[in-house]
Amino acid sequence: MRRTTEVEDLLRLHAPQVLGALVRRYGHFDPAEDAVQEALLAAARQWPEQGVPDNPRGWLIRVASRRLVDRLRSDDARRAREEAAAALTPRDAFTTPPPDEPVPGGGGGRAPSDDDTLTLLFLCCHPELAPAPQIALTLRAVGGLTTAEIARAHLVPEATMAQRISRAKRKIRGAAFVQPGPADRDSRLTAVLQVLYLIFNEGYTATSGRALHRAELAREAIRLTRSVRRLLPRDGAVTGLLALMLLTDARSAARTGPHGELIPLDEQDRTRWDRAAVAEGLALVEEALAEGPAGPYQVQAAIAALHDEAPRAEDTDWPQILALYDVLVRLAPEPMAELGRAVAVAMVHGPQAGLTEVDALADRLAGHHRLDAVRAHLLERAGDTDGARAAYHAAAAGTLSIPEARYLRKRADRLGG
Repeated sequence: MRRTTEVEDLLRLHAPQVLGALVRRYGHFDPAEDAVQEALLAAARQWPEQGVPDNPRGWLIRVASRRLVDRLRSDDARRAREEAAAALTPRDAFTTPPPDEPVPGGGGGRAPSDDDTLTLLFLCCHPELAPAPQIALTLRAVGGLTTAEIARAHLVPEATMAQRISRAKRKIRGAAFVQPGPADRDSRLTAVLQVLYLIFNEGYTATSGRALHRAELAREAIRLTRSVRRLLPRDGAVTGLLALMLLTDARSAARTGPHGELIPLDEQDRTRWDRAAVAEGLALVEEALAEGPAGPYQVQAAIAALHDEAPRAEDTDWPQILALYDVLVRLAPEPMAELGRAVAVAMVHGPQAGLTEVDALADRLAGHHRLDAVRAHLLERAGDTDGARAAYHAAAAGTLSIPEARYLRKRADRLGG
């Protein structure tokens, strides 16, 4: 079971890199994605039994390339184009070197496929696409999220999201697989950053499954954000997003107990936090705030910094956090930010004040388990045991994350009845 899980993690890590390599080489986004999925299925069947190859990414590229070539050959209308592409592809290109291996004849540089994921990221955020399809397609292709996971992140039905992704693929068919120039890059940056943040969030708190934390997704989001920052080192939003990720991910080791159970922020052993990541994040927050007017990522990073700077939960500067949430909801008035603000209101002005804020979000977050979870916590603090127990059970029923559901049911059971 453990070996199977390790293989799944490895496949999620390499999938966007393999897709990027195929799109760069053949230029067929939709068939390339299908070929990558077939290669991933083949690996999922073979690797747990036969062992992971020395160069897993090269293995996946080779298998996916063969599947794609077969697929293109089966289409008479594309036969000539496919044969020309295959003839021009060097034989050793099907065995892409590992990420840290220098490119043969490349003057000591890194493998070309190192940049493929970043190029794929900007391709999916093509300006011909509206923001919603940009984000959906990128989460699918680069983040490796399922359509159901993307739909849940956007609070829309799965069928709606599937149509959105399919339309986006058709619209960018034939687009050049190259990194955009500065002006074009700037037009795509907002969507790029939003996608990276959503990928990170899915990694930090998985919306479904047995694991609370999908570490490989969080790490990949951080890696890609670092790459974007190398392109735009003085962009405050990019710097702020990287700071936010580092300050949040620094708590990962303390978020789960020995059996994978969820440990909330106020109960975590803060000595287990990654202090190097905290220090880097704090330095980046200062840099981000100095790079111009603060946007949503800089403000959220500043909130995360106040949590990470507190040596104990009771030392948290909640009045300052509330002030920052007031700024955040003015900049980005979306329900989850307002739910975070409701918690801050409760910590400063008492649980009843927080419950009033939560009730105001009931229509916009109807049926979302996080609304029920926050309501349960505030009802418990207010002394309404029966109401809190019912809200904890409602939240547990609404989440697809097994660790979250167990935690919420445990909180309900602790209240008796």
